[in-house]
Amino acid sequence: MTRALIVVDVQNDFCEGGSLPVAGGAQVAHDVNRLVHEWKAGLPGAPDYTHVVATKDHHVDPGDHWSTEPDFVDSWPVHCRVGTDGEAFHPNLDPQPFDAVFLKGEHAAAYSGFEGRTTDGVPLADWLRTHGISDVDVCGIATDHCVRATVLDAVREGFAVRLLPGLCAGVAPATSEAAMTEMIDAGAGVA
Repeated sequence: MTRALIVVDVQNDFCEGGSLPVAGGAQVAHDVNRLVHEWKAGLPGAPDYTHVVATKDHHVDPGDHWSTEPDFVDSWPVHCRVGTDGEAFHPNLDPQPFDAVFLKGEHAAAYSGFEGRTTDGVPLADWLRTHGISDVDVCGIATDHCVRATVLDAVREGFAVRLLPGLCAGVAPATSEAAMTEMIDAGAGVA
């Protein structure tokens, strides 16, 4: 078994003060940062990850995904625009330990990290397989949107998946609970 951690969309626009904030996002950034640094330092009790990667919403012109009158289902306020502070990782999260970052949604809506690619064009699933990863843990923002989509795609891609709900923040309790049920029903475990 080789396990990787996938950190989903812990970006300024999805944390308090951003254009599409999720309550608790800054705390998730802090807690994920602590976990990643414990792993990198090899501290006792730290997870035994082979790699740690991250995803980012990375919008140039995603068409109908952005709207001045969003429905918050298929359209959203402008967020994670390339070249803005909103697209950056939250300052509570140091990206230096990440082995790769996967950018998604340049010209279309994208929720799953598996829609993302490195700057060299390598898709997340291919990168994980090339690096011998069989199992993934998933955390980040938001439980009921991009975390959900990433977990479901990881299961579909054949990875053994564990969700880390203590390192996630969701938009709303009801939709986050429904997403948790859907991810578990699809075959994801919960750590």
